[in-house]
Amino acid sequence: MSSARRPAVLVLEDGTAFRGVGFGAEGERFGEVVFNTSLTGYQEILTDPSYAGQIVVMTAPQIGNTGINREDFEAASVACTGFAVRELSPVTSNWRAEGDLDAFLAERGIVGIEDIDTRALTRRLRDHGAMRGVVSTASQDVDELVEKVKASPHMEGQDLVPSVTTKERYEWDEGTWVAPDLRGSAPSPRPVEHHVVAYDFGIKRNILRDLRDVGCKVTVLPATTPASEALALDPDGFFLSNGPGDPAAVTYGIEATRELVASGKPVFGICLGHQILSLALGGKTYKLQFGHHGANHPVQDLATGKVEVTSQNHGFAVDPKSLEGKATCTHINLFDQTVAGLKLDGKPVFSVQYHPEASPGPHDANYLFDRFLRAMRGETPQ
Repeated sequence: MSSARRPAVLVLEDGTAFRGVGFGAEGERFGEVVFNTSLTGYQEILTDPSYAGQIVVMTAPQIGNTGINREDFEAASVACTGFAVRELSPVTSNWRAEGDLDAFLAERGIVGIEDIDTRALTRRLRDHGAMRGVVSTASQDVDELVEKVKASPHMEGQDLVPSVTTKERYEWDEGTWVAPDLRGSAPSPRPVEHHVVAYDFGIKRNILRDLRDVGCKVTVLPATTPASEALALDPDGFFLSNGPGDPAAVTYGIEATRELVASGKPVFGICLGHQILSLALGGKTYKLQFGHHGANHPVQDLATGKVEVTSQNHGFAVDPKSLEGKATCTHINLFDQTVAGLKLDGKPVFSVQYHPEASPGPHDANYLFDRFLRAMRGETPQ
């Protein structure tokens, strides 16, 4: 870890400034400032493509103690533009670590800031909503930075999917990572039973791993792939992935999804994929005040009454009234009663707003991958 300490500042569009110490790369990085309440999993958060265009604030008091390792990447690159923590751990101590967080962010051009009051920053965002901001180790002039922030784009209307989707089609055949000392006793991925075509709107690798674990061969397609090309592959089901930005701006994904649903084959969506499916069915989405970002969100399955603890990462939500007579709400977020899942009655089509594939966890909703598998077998109508 670098021992050099350099001044840094995080400035919100309302003029609020938090002065601290920079780490990672140097420069100015702009984005929507959001907070994440997870206690661990910062590497997965940093490499989650859904954070494109955002500066992530971690509420846990110390971040970085477990370092960085190659197995926990959710994508090949870091999607967020900036990273803010109360304290960057001075020690990296984990048997899997291959490097430290400071150097990792520096190599990838991500500006970090520590030694700020992340509790006060989080309260500001909770009270006033997610705001545009900048984290800078260059200019420390707050007035100048505020003007730059105000000139930066709002999240509403932004299609950020092209910045994170794959450029070429590829096949995935890797299951969930297992610790070396458990590999002799841990279950292996099931034999391939079905072929799934996944639309990559910013897909997390752990989704692909979980699909492989339940016995799926997965073909991943660029987000702009016409439905005709996906249908020509004659898969057993279609998956709509997570991703960043405003779902209403992903018009090509909405159009393709309408055709996938019309095919009669199973369709499963997660997060942005859930929102895109809702829009394809005639629903509407809206911007949340400060979004849902964390690993402790309670969701209730309305059919069973069971409550699941879930991982979530989204800034938009589905308007339930817009789906009346078009789809059925299956899950609700118990924090604010927002739509957390839906299904299309009479068809094997369903989606959730949260992340059942969450790594490092929780895993309460992992059963949804088996539900998708059963839908492809034709066993359980959704």
